[in-house]
Amino acid sequence: MTGFLFIVAAAAPLIATHDYKEQRLADKLRGPCAEYILGTDELGRDVFSRLVYGSRISMSVGIIAVFIAAAIGIFMGSAAGYYGGWIDNMIMRIVDIFLSIPTIYLILTTIVFLGPSIINVMIVIGLTGWTGIARLVRAEVLKNKNMKYVDSAKLIGLPESKIIMRHLLPNSLTPVFVAMTFGIAGAIFTEAALSFLGLGVQPPLPSWGNMLTAGKDYMHSAWWLIVFPGIAIFTAVFSYNLLGEGLRDYMNPVTRREDVG
Repeated sequence: MTGFLFIVAAAAPLIATHDYKEQRLADKLRGPCAEYILGTDELGRDVFSRLVYGSRISMSVGIIAVFIAAAIGIFMGSAAGYYGGWIDNMIMRIVDIFLSIPTIYLILTTIVFLGPSIINVMIVIGLTGWTGIARLVRAEVLKNKNMKYVDSAKLIGLPESKIIMRHLLPNSLTPVFVAMTFGIAGAIFTEAALSFLGLGVQPPLPSWGNMLTAGKDYMHSAWWLIVFPGIAIFTAVFSYNLLGEGLRDYMNPVTRREDVG
């Protein structure tokens, strides 16, 4: 399913049946039909085309925000795990501060100051989502830094940066890939929530969240305006969560041994 979402996002100009910005007031609030397979909105815009282009927004926000979070989390976690001491204490206290503040409040406060836009949404979600990855990387580095291959690298005089990059991180990133998959699902949902509140992607750009906002005023007379964006959000979040569960089971050696047995 995640592969299908990528295909839809990448091929949006080919899949969309209309221009997502085109307004046809004469066709406003038309239900699903042959010309508009998912109906039209209050401005006569094709819902299907806006959903297809909205997938680009959701995929972009989810992936870019998670890569920002992963870059920060990997750097902070590897530094804390490898160096220990006051560096570890300082980084972990920063993590504790971030975790003590409800994420949605932190995101909302930051968006209010920066202003609502797709770029700011990506940055804010990334800057508030690195703590879990940092803790995972720290735990893996702590487990691996006393291995013999690390001692051998130290004996031959490799600098610490190369020991971390070449030896520790490649053997510490397995749980990070799983966390990133779950993180994409969370970022897609967060973007939809922010756009629904008017603090995310701004019209005329289509976002599943702002499509829900526009449709809530017509939920009794034009049900398709909230049903189809809702299904899209559910499908994307569910697909990435399912992929994360599959990756976690596949990368867990205990589970793999049980499957083989």
